[in-house]
Amino acid sequence: MTMEYPMALKSINPTTEEVIAEYKELTKEQIDQKIVTAQSTFESWRKTSFSQRAELLTKLANILKDEARPLGEIMTKEMGKPITQAIAESEKCALACEYYAQNAEKFLAPEKIDTDAGESFVRFDPIGIVLAVMPWNFPFWQVLRFAAPTVMAGNVGLLKHASNVQGSAIKIEEIFELAGFPKGVFQNLAIGSSKVEPIIRDERIKAITLTGSEPAGMAVAKVAGEEIKKTVMELGGSDPFIVLEDADIPNACEVATTARNINNGQSCIAAKRFIIVKSVADKFTQLFKERFEAMIIGDPMLDETNIGPIATKQGLEELQRQIQQSVDEGAEIVTGGKQVGDKGYFLQPTILDKVKKGVPAYSEELFGPVASVIVVENEAEAIAVANDTDFGLGASVWTADIDRAKKIIPQINSGAVFVNGLVKSDPRMPFGGEKRSGYGRELSHYGLKEFVNIKSVWIK
Repeated sequence: MTMEYPMALKSINPTTEEVIAEYKELTKEQIDQKIVTAQSTFESWRKTSFSQRAELLTKLANILKDEARPLGEIMTKEMGKPITQAIAESEKCALACEYYAQNAEKFLAPEKIDTDAGESFVRFDPIGIVLAVMPWNFPFWQVLRFAAPTVMAGNVGLLKHASNVQGSAIKIEEIFELAGFPKGVFQNLAIGSSKVEPIIRDERIKAITLTGSEPAGMAVAKVAGEEIKKTVMELGGSDPFIVLEDADIPNACEVATTARNINNGQSCIAAKRFIIVKSVADKFTQLFKERFEAMIIGDPMLDETNIGPIATKQGLEELQRQIQQSVDEGAEIVTGGKQVGDKGYFLQPTILDKVKKGVPAYSEELFGPVASVIVVENEAEAIAVANDTDFGLGASVWTADIDRAKKIIPQINSGAVFVNGLVKSDPRMPFGGEKRSGYGRELSHYGLKEFVNIKSVWIK
């Protein structure tokens, strides 16, 4: 008989390469107890009023604001984002909590419908336990943007977080309890990916939301599909950043630098493919290069740092492969491309020019501070290249002519289009993609209604 021993989940500081902590995986029995607790709590939590839920969520928001720096330090140590961005992440989580605390009751109010009934309406009822499978790149934001609407709707949540950010996962569970939420409303499951399938198949789990890679999304969606369970998928992205000939080039370059390098370039909605009309390509690329080279790369715990390390050794090695293969196939390095220092997973902010169809920098998602510059002849070709991808998460268009931009927007195949601005998520706006970037929506009232029973009521 083979004994199954729990494996350890390891968190490694990508700046120092030192092990921060190891966490033992939950056993099958411990997982079941968590699900039992969640189900029991749901039966009482679903009966609470919106005002009761909002009071607790507001307390949670206050903790996220008051403790933004120490919470940010946990994120920075575990996955390497600059501390100023980690602090901002905690504060953004607070905004999402406040938004749903203030608006969920209005969004989920019964909707009257005129029919042949004496009274007919639509009501929105909670469904039960929602499992969240979340990534490491925004270890607090990805979780809170799921959890805030989920608990306000009267559901309860289970979190399977990435193995390398278990410190963040544990802390999120702690602050839910500190805010006064009943124990089973939000629980962390310290498990690796191999233990997710039986949880999805458990009849007490009613829905699954996942943010992560295509392979992870496909694996979870397949199992959930076999069980006929609702899923929301936010997967990869290779967002186009279109610069037309009448754009404000200095402003576009400044935003482009942030758009590509925020979170050390490890964001699904980071601009990745910079599609530049030929007449302004040289000017754009030169300014882009100057701004990349002015960025400060180093210890992410320092406030002045712009670029920290790649989160994992594997992630750094994959980026190096994609860069080298792209160069081997005709792309040129404008700046960067080299690993920095002897310790930590640092990569110079990198710009690749002469990127053509067929090379990794054109077709693959580069999850790090690497920008692909693609020069096109005109607007029509820019739109065609923008859509020439398996992904469809976000896009931005840069032009001085807003009427022109509005004609381009419906031609872009993505879940969001930003004109003359940085693509970002906002609690007030729906967030999600199309094609292989996933399906369903998070945030706004659309995200809130993904995990409720939309129930038609007809009374004679």
